Order: sequence, then structure tokens, then C-alpha cells
Amino acid sequence: MTQTKAAKVRKLVDHPIIDADGHLVELGPLLDDELVAALEETGGRTLRDRYLASQVKPFDTSTALSDRSDPRVRDQWLAMPSWWGWQTRNVKDRATAHLPRLLYERLDEMGIDLTLLYPSTVLALLDLEDVELGAALARAANRWLARIFRPYRDRIVVGGIVPMSNPTVAIAELEYAVKELGLKTVVVTGYARRRLAGGQIRLDTFGLDSEYDYDPLWARCVELGVAPLSHSSHLHTRVARSISNYVYNHIGALSASHESLAKSLFLGGVTRRFPGLRFGFLEGGVAWACSLYADLLGHWSKRNCENILDLDPDRLDVDELMRYMERYGDGAVRSRLDEIRRFFARPAARPATLDEFARAEIRRAEDIRDRFVPNFHFGCEADDPLVAWAFKAKVNPMGARLRAMMGSDISHWDVPDMTEPVADAYGLVERGLITEEDFREFTFLNAVRLHAGMNPRVFEDTVCAKAVAQALAQGLD
Repeated sequence: MTQTKAAKVRKLVDHPIIDADGHLVELGPLLDDELVAALEETGGRTLRDRYLASQVKPFDTSTALSDRSDPRVRDQWLAMPSWWGWQTRNVKDRATAHLPRLLYERLDEMGIDLTLLYPSTVLALLDLEDVELGAALARAANRWLARIFRPYRDRIVVGGIVPMSNPTVAIAELEYAVKELGLKTVVVTGYARRRLAGGQIRLDTFGLDSEYDYDPLWARCVELGVAPLSHSSHLHTRVARSISNYVYNHIGALSASHESLAKSLFLGGVTRRFPGLRFGFLEGGVAWACSLYADLLGHWSKRNCENILDLDPDRLDVDELMRYMERYGDGAVRSRLDEIRRFFARPAARPATLDEFARAEIRRAEDIRDRFVPNFHFGCEADDPLVAWAFKAKVNPMGARLRAMMGSDISHWDVPDMTEPVADAYGLVERGLITEEDFREFTFLNAVRLHAGMNPRVFEDTVCAKAVAQALAQGLD
């Protein structure tokens, strides 16, 4: 049997390779039966029938075009969804996407020691306004995922799903997934839809201006040692969206959602109040995070609680300004000096607080670095060249190295061959974009920092246990 390049890469390095974001594609008929039976068990025929009568379903890219002729597509400007998203040419890979035992058997061929695996079609069930139905569907999906992957947990760590429309519901499902099912990772939505007057919708990002207090959820994540991971997209929610072109909608959709969430958590003070909380943003790359980190520093330097006073309209010396108007203004200016004076002398509008970094309690630039870098981790496609930016300490302010993690994204359309991601990631080393040490962080340490940083026992029962214990003993920061 010919050895894959990925397997050769694995032999080159002296550390495990952890896939921080792999995917399965749920087998529709089995999943459907599981969901319907579980709904009837937990909520009776009423809840089951409510689900069956609704348009809520796990998302299947094979049939995503079926409603494009519906007049609502244009009337509501419904974004073109992902279509034809599962492999058909490479039948072995397609089978691997569906079958846990085949995936387990092929991990060495992929050059992967351990994959942190997440569902695909049931992610659509997280973004429901029907809180009761969403909670019941998440419970059913998590029970099924935990059962089918239990025999393979030494090399496949499957993640559950946690709906976020209500923090009480989120806590209940988090506790059930972790304490009853033994799951070690969970995917959350990056936003909750809130209905406004007139039927419009806004997105609640849990940190700033939230309808609920999500601090009890973050506290429970810390207590249970589970890092929440966002895999949400703004594909359907951005104002600029296409009803005919999925590529237009998909590009930047995950990173846009992640940036909104990260800003909300940071400026809302979540990383200050919960310094031990580690948060993951999957499949959106890291370039957006490098830009956000620099932007936060840039905005703080100009609009911190002291420098913002340089912009206070009430502090403008109007008399001195008018002397410039009289001396340098043209005829039009000089003919209206009294009106111009009144314009500049108007009382300023004043917000409730002048310091928009107050919730995060930023007092110096280092506070931004210390409340951003260790708390946020970024799942990246293996072939993304902008991964290199995360490790450019000479580019990122204050020498920051952001915590980029390799996510294989196996089972989705952008991975035509499951043996390619690890080789693609190592290609960054071969091209001189990152170093061998960067590669170690990208494919091993940063995933450990995310998950074991909250719970050192996360990897205990896996093939990576010894290497993770050694990394923890040496210190991760």
C-alpha cells in the first residue's frame, strides 16, 4: 500500500497531530428516526408532530435548491444556501464521512492522531426561534452522537451541540452533554435571533446589549472544563447577500460571524470576568482575528477613557477656532461668522458612558493582549496561507502570536481528498511561511491550550494522553 504524504508528514514530526475541527455527515434516515423517536419520548406526540409539521430539518446540501422557485426567496431575499456540499467522486471519502468505524480505520492514512469531530446537518438545528423544540432536538442529536462514537473515543472526540437562545436552556444541555453523555467538547451558536417590532430580527451576540445574562453559562463552562466553540455563519443574515450565488454568500460568512461574537465577548468584559474561559472559533481562519486584535488596540489608543476627552465637543475653544475662521475663511465663511459660532457652540450629545472599554476594564494596551490572546482560539483550513499571520510576532502588536489551530474540515466540499489536509498544512513549512515550531503549535499545542487549558483531563483517554501530559508539565504559555 502506498503511504500518503500526510502519513509521511506525521512520521517527520515528534508530536501528535490533532485535528481541531473535523466533520461527520449524519446518515439522514438514521438521524431522522432518532430525532422523531426522541421527540416523542421527551415531549410526546405534540412535540413530535410540531417538528414534523414544521420546516425545521437537518440541513442536507443535496436538496438545498428545492425551494428556489418559492416566491419568498425573492420577497424575503433568502440567501442562496450551501448546495452540493458532499463528495461524490471520491466514494471512499464519502463513506468515511458517514461511518465512524471507517474514519477510525483511516486516521493514520490521514496523518491524524486524534480528531475533534463535529456534526454537519444538525448544526442547522441550533439556530431555532422555537426554544423548546431546539432544546429537545439538541438533546436527541447529542444522545445519538455520543452513542455512535463511543467505541472510538481514544482517537475521535465527538462534540455535542448547545442551543443558545436562552442561557438556562444552554446550561441544561451543556450539563447533560458533559455529565450524562460524557462529551468533552460542544458547539454553540455564535448568535441568537431576537424578534423586533415589525417582524425584523437582530442578532444577540451574548456579550454586549444581550437580552439575557449569559455569565452563568460561561461560569458553568469553566466549572465543567468545557470550551464553547462557535461554528456559526452570517451566510443568511448579512444585509448584502445573494439569492443566486452561494460562493458570494459563503466567502467571509464564518469570519464575519466570529468577529461579531469575539468583539461582543471582549468588549462586554466576558474574558475579563472569566480569565480561565477558552473560546474557539471554527472554520473561519485567523486573519480576521489578527485584524480585530490590531483594531481593538488602535481604537483603544485613540478612544480610551482619557484620550476620548480630546474629542469632547464641549471642550472646543470656540473663540480660538473663530479667530482662524476670521483670518483664513473666504468671503462665504466671513459673511456667516455668527451662524458658524453658534454651530460650534452647540451642547454636545453625551452617551451614558464615555469609556466604551469600561466593561473590559482596559487600563493599558497590555490588558487587550492579555484578555484576547489566551482566551480565543481559531480553527483554520489547512491550506489557508494566512495562517502564517497568526505567528508573525513582528507584525502583530506587542509581539502577539495568535492561537491558530488546524481544522481538517474533512467531509465537507472544500476537502476533495481526506488525506490532503495534513500535507497541505505542512506545505506552509515547506514554503517557508511558518516554522516547524509554528507547525507544532498549529497542529498540536493550540488545540491542547484550548481544551486542556480548561480541563487537563480532556485528553486522558486518548492516544495523545502522554504527549499532552508532557506539554502541560512544561507549561503551555
